[in-house]
Amino acid sequence: MSETANKDEKSPLRVVVLTHGAAELILEKVARLETIEIVGVFLETETARQRSLREKLRRSIRYDGWAATLKKFFAPVLRAKTAGAREQQTIAERQNATAETAARLKIPVHFVSNLHSAEAMDLLRATDADLGLLCGTNIIRESVFSIPRLGSINLHQGLAPFYRGGPSVFWELFNDEKEVGLTVHWVAAKVDTGDIIRQTTVPLRYDFSYGADYEKFIDKFLETTREPCAELIAEAVRMIAAGEVVGTPQNTTLGKRYRLPVKREKDEIRRRLRERMKTQSAEVRADGRRVTN
Repeated sequence: MSETANKDEKSPLRVVVLTHGAAELILEKVARLETIEIVGVFLETETARQRSLREKLRRSIRYDGWAATLKKFFAPVLRAKTAGAREQQTIAERQNATAETAARLKIPVHFVSNLHSAEAMDLLRATDADLGLLCGTNIIRESVFSIPRLGSINLHQGLAPFYRGGPSVFWELFNDEKEVGLTVHWVAAKVDTGDIIRQTTVPLRYDFSYGADYEKFIDKFLETTREPCAELIAEAVRMIAAGEVVGTPQNTTLGKRYRLPVKREKDEIRRRLRERMKTQSAEVRADGRRVTN
């Protein structure tokens, strides 16, 4: 970055947080930094793009298959709660938890339907922020992430540039990786391609007590990454405030940008996990025979 972190050495770095929720630990750790003032938390309530019924059906069949799609669309008739409805409830709970933490820390909170709306962008400009902090959002366009004076940084759960895009952990499991990367980088026009500020890895070992239910495992695994993610992003913000960071350019010819897995890929990861379970069981039996012989 060509500009200095602080306009005035005595004034704190003004940070604004953009999120869908579950940012409580990040708020607490960043708020503790003496050289930082969090001037606003923006909670985007529209977490999924608005689509026509036809498009919803087509996507549902592509990503979840016919059986799951029929179950989903007949759920209202059967008075059953769909996975999408449960997800929306979880998102609302996470947003409320983040809003409560912000209120306790005396940080202004703004619930906005869409971060790209004129109203949201006007509110963002009014914060006069030096730095934007993206923590779990949809793709943000340059018209938004460039509003803070220094630009914005993003917390990405993946080892950039090798794992860009998402979803977090799925593709690492799919590829039988032994660790997952956590990356804080400057936000650029292309997804997860900005200069890297801080990066670390955490071990990834599948818990076979979940069987082939990788989704439940991923949910639990992501809970364990909340603390290291918060520590990493707080350190990145501290470094920026101190003028210690520029960022390391990514070689985007390495790795790839991953996207949402389709049903075929979801079925394949379940098959691979079952194969690994069989291999693990065979190894355990072999070890038992070696011990007893």
